[in-house]
Amino acid sequence: MIEDKTQMKSVSRIKQLELNEGHLMSVASNGPSRAPDFTESELKTASEYERVKEAVNHITQGIILFDTNHDVMFCNDRYIEMFDLSRDVVKPGCTLLELLEHRREAGYLKGDVEEYRQNLIAVNMRGKTVSQEIKTTDGRTIHMVNTPLASGGGVATFEDVSEQEQAKAQIEHMAHHDALTGLPNRTQFQSRLDHALNWNGRDAQVAVLFIDLDNFKNINDTLGHQIGDELLKVVSDRLRKCVRDSDAIARLGGDEFVVIQPNGATPAGAAQLATRIREAVTAPCKILDHQIIIDTSIGIAISPTDGTGPDQLIKNADLALYGAKGSGRGTYRFFEEQMDARMAARHALELDLRKALVNGEFELQFQPLVNIERGNICACEALLRWTHPKRGTINPDVFIPIAEETGLITRIGEWVIRTACMEAAKWSSEVTLAVNISPVQFRSQNLVQIVTHSLAASGLPAERLEIEITEAILLDQTELTLEKLGQLKALGIRIAMDDFGTGYSSLGYLQKFPFDKIKIDGSFIKGLSDQTESTAIVRAVTGLAGSFRMTTTAEGVETKEQLDIVKELGCTEMQGFLFSKACSAADLAKLFKAQKKSPHTES
Repeated sequence: MIEDKTQMKSVSRIKQLELNEGHLMSVASNGPSRAPDFTESELKTASEYERVKEAVNHITQGIILFDTNHDVMFCNDRYIEMFDLSRDVVKPGCTLLELLEHRREAGYLKGDVEEYRQNLIAVNMRGKTVSQEIKTTDGRTIHMVNTPLASGGGVATFEDVSEQEQAKAQIEHMAHHDALTGLPNRTQFQSRLDHALNWNGRDAQVAVLFIDLDNFKNINDTLGHQIGDELLKVVSDRLRKCVRDSDAIARLGGDEFVVIQPNGATPAGAAQLATRIREAVTAPCKILDHQIIIDTSIGIAISPTDGTGPDQLIKNADLALYGAKGSGRGTYRFFEEQMDARMAARHALELDLRKALVNGEFELQFQPLVNIERGNICACEALLRWTHPKRGTINPDVFIPIAEETGLITRIGEWVIRTACMEAAKWSSEVTLAVNISPVQFRSQNLVQIVTHSLAASGLPAERLEIEITEAILLDQTELTLEKLGQLKALGIRIAMDDFGTGYSSLGYLQKFPFDKIKIDGSFIKGLSDQTESTAIVRAVTGLAGSFRMTTTAEGVETKEQLDIVKELGCTEMQGFLFSKACSAADLAKLFKAQKKSPHTES
């Protein structure tokens, strides 16, 4: 630009010479043999002119100098090249009008040439420096600075700033878009929502749909972040196809997306969009040889009913999303007033849960498993109980999901394993300890280490520990999952599949891993007396388990009739209220004592 000191000096020096270029070029071309025709001062000036001209021709900016009549006095090579002009036209003596017409012929000037010339002359007459951006037909951006000179005329510099403009545009894009998916980010989402709400005032009908992928963390943890990132790209592309041009879509971070339906949104329209989104997202996709199916939960809030300000609308859409997840995931929910109260209550319970472990509010109870043939206790399942100092006893169905969502289950689960092993070490060597491991807990990288440390600290032999898992742990069927189960089994620990028969592929898992035990879900046991389907299922499971040399435990046995049936169907163990509810360690010791006195007691 003209502010550059070196360039300024060069241009200024050309002006200072104020000599006829033809005369100077004649001096330079004739050389010393014609020296008598010229003065020593003229020769010196001509030589200096050539040096300045060469320097100006090598700078990166285009420069053109006009005299008092606004005719071209000088222009450098860069200016000629920048606008693809002819040197035969653009040269000293060329009028401003001729120059501008040539620029228009070359495709680098639009509009009325005479009007452009008059405006340029008027600017110079006012003696003010002006600048402007010139957009060329080939997509470049040229920054021009026109500076009037005190002696008359003026000088204009031209700089190609295309790369800088592109970099600036890229930075601007990055500031408002997600780098992975290319979708608008949280910043732009907030701006679009503000605009949508303010455009039509407080009565604007704007719908906000919060979208969260169900169990996305499982995919990241088991298949790796590369697969997870590719899945997010696939989901983003599918979401783009679901929305209208007037809608706005953004990625808030992680696996969270949001869609804004602008003014005129209705509950019916929002529900239709939510349905389209779920149908699109749940379609199977193949990523790096992995067949992946993922579902989504959606929360919906609509202004002005659910809020007139952006913060309130966002909060309520988030509450609705939480409600959708609480309903079993894979669905959408609209915001309801009571959701706010439920969320506040849940938050308070979460805070109490975080303190419970430190305050010693947890305890373990144990429910016996009985060998049906011998009628004695063969194992005891450790069950977690929470007694709050003010709330009293809190059901595991209430606090376990919160512990899993917040990740607290990992610390709590470690305490359960360690404490249960310590207690089981006191039992008869014929009784094993069964401990449930949640999917979140199983994904912990140090699970095997936690188990081995608990066994070592308690002195409990590995053969007396039984780990119970559900089908949810095996859903991904990854090598990592099977490897971790193999490590536990290699230690001598028994592995049991809990709630067998309630999943989609329970039978298939028996071929993938050599389980030691199958626990038949209590829902089948409950229907044994009047449902032939339940009887057929239990008989099939016991037969299959027998062929695999696996133990079968009937869960939820509450009546003598049920016990007789499961015994006839081939179950080897039973667990349920018929023998005992879950009890404290002290009461369990009494059961052991009673059994020792009557070892052949009927169950």
